[in-house]
Amino acid sequence: MPIEVLNQTTIYRGRAFNVRRDEVRFQNQNTVNLDIIEHVGAVTILPLDSDGLILFIRQYRHAAGKELLELPAGTLSPDELPEHCALREIREETGFAAGKLVKIGEFYLAPGYSTEYMHLFLATDLHPDPLPGDEDEFITLERIPIGQAYQLALNGELQDGKSLAALLLAQHLIITT
Repeated sequence: MPIEVLNQTTIYRGRAFNVRRDEVRFQNQNTVNLDIIEHVGAVTILPLDSDGLILFIRQYRHAAGKELLELPAGTLSPDELPEHCALREIREETGFAAGKLVKIGEFYLAPGYSTEYMHLFLATDLHPDPLPGDEDEFITLERIPIGQAYQLALNGELQDGKSLAALLLAQHLIITT
């Protein structure tokens, strides 16, 4: 017997996501309420310049209570293709456009409570072409050598999950032995 959704109620509508409560009956006939964050999806971009440097951004994340080092990322607009979002976000957050964009993976960010689906891209052939950033973002660009980026990840200094996943999935493309 599959899991049965008995009822869905939206309990909050926000700018970036909605929250709904699902009443669900499991195979053992137990019924529970699950709170789910509804999110349209997002992209993360690993920008790699011709000098072998990865363009990271540093920005304050209120939920974490501190600045985090991250790869550029952003939320999809309704009906926006992930590739288009990635091309826009890299320009907004780094000031560079990508001449080449390759999808390197995708995954659910936190499937225990969220529908957010992340699309990961490797961006190369970078050239200056800035777009204005979001009003609530205060970003510092940091160029980090590939090897150092992986050391930051392994040492626990890179604490952003989507950036860690992108480094893992891009490893075979950007590290030459």
